[in-house]
Amino acid sequence: MKTYDFGIIGAGPAGYTAAIRASQLGKSVVLFEKEFLGGVCLNKGCIPTKTFLHCADVYNSLKKVSNLGINIENYSLDFAKAVERKEKTVEKLRKSLEMLLKSYDIEIVYGEAVIAKCKVQNAKCHCEEEQSSDEAIQKENLSPYHLITLSPNNETYECENILIATGSEPKCVGGFEFDHEFILSSDDVLNLKSLPKKVLIAGSGAIGIEWARIFAAFGVEVSIVEIAAKLLPLADSEISERLARTFKMSQIKMFLSTSIKEIKDKRVTLSNGEFLEPDFVLFATGRKPNDVGVETPTYNDASRFKLHASRIGDCYGSIQLAHFASHQGVQVVENIVLGKEIKDFLVPAIVYGSPEIAWVGKTETELEGTEYKKSVFPMSALGKAHADGDLEGFIKVLANNEGIILGAHIIGAEASALIHQLSIVMQNNLKVEDLKHCCFAHPTYSEGVYEALLGLDNESLSLLKQ
Repeated sequence: MKTYDFGIIGAGPAGYTAAIRASQLGKSVVLFEKEFLGGVCLNKGCIPTKTFLHCADVYNSLKKVSNLGINIENYSLDFAKAVERKEKTVEKLRKSLEMLLKSYDIEIVYGEAVIAKCKVQNAKCHCEEEQSSDEAIQKENLSPYHLITLSPNNETYECENILIATGSEPKCVGGFEFDHEFILSSDDVLNLKSLPKKVLIAGSGAIGIEWARIFAAFGVEVSIVEIAAKLLPLADSEISERLARTFKMSQIKMFLSTSIKEIKDKRVTLSNGEFLEPDFVLFATGRKPNDVGVETPTYNDASRFKLHASRIGDCYGSIQLAHFASHQGVQVVENIVLGKEIKDFLVPAIVYGSPEIAWVGKTETELEGTEYKKSVFPMSALGKAHADGDLEGFIKVLANNEGIILGAHIIGAEASALIHQLSIVMQNNLKVEDLKHCCFAHPTYSEGVYEALLGLDNESLSLLKQ
């Protein structure tokens, strides 16, 4: 029987990052993966969709290059090549990840792993064999934990610590189920070999918004239905309003405060009484944690110091974002090995495509009833935006009267990068006054961050005097 300090089930961002950090701290690690290294993010989420989004953004930009004095005739989209590039990108990154893990002497075992026997203190444990007491373990000469791969070799691995990082899977709502032909999941849509003519997207979270942008850029007639009163329900209302404006410009039809009532014979009835006949319906209505048949407390439970098993990443059941999973994985390993305290951390949210959307911290809705200051700086006031011909969007900052930033919301070029400047400030409790001493290069979009901060005290240097 092989023995390890850490046994990690699932090689997505939470699992492989935790594995690397454990190895860096001198621990032996075995990493189990039943399908592909990289998890949802690399294989069915972040990377393949961003590959398509880049293609969509470049294709859209070709429609405007004549304004730059560049004339291109007879350009067209070869969707099959776009799919091929997506697959090559995923495969390349998957191989790179395997090399990275092997460089840290992490043993990778391909197969479905289950926890065969375990001892979890202060927690109820449902295992294949109900023998979790100290007496039972001692009687059978078992160590507290065992992992066993169901395939391909049924070999047993003894692990002192187990991290469950089994990820998540698409969730269908409204009583509907994926049939993988007309009712598609975000996994299914990545397997398309040709473009539809018309598509209905249910849900306007990040997944729904990004696929709406991809399909619209490729010339597909897109409709999106959202049960909430605004697009991107978790975003600040001004962001949602500006997003809706860009969707109208892209001729994306929006049905807000609306749900799908019925799907029958490839005809969709909405709750407002309208009928649609798309080529398929993409349900982008969130994801649900995968389970591995063992109940354990979450890693920040009060009894965590007595536990040897923790859920991390998407299956933790909280924020389902790859960067949250990676950061969480590192924290849990450092807690187990070094005894470091697990601290709360800010998690930026990003929606890709054009224009990018990013936010961190509180929205105005969440701050209702409290005193705060607000500054909104338009991208169109930046020289860099004019040079690039990319004027859409704004940078919005919310702060209290002591100069502590409470929330930041950006829609526009480079939003995915700009948000981290404000996230660093917020995470470290710096004040607006501290940033005023920083020199921001010109011409950049980062100047917009500086201007938005100045605007909190009506000191903007690029807007008309109020």
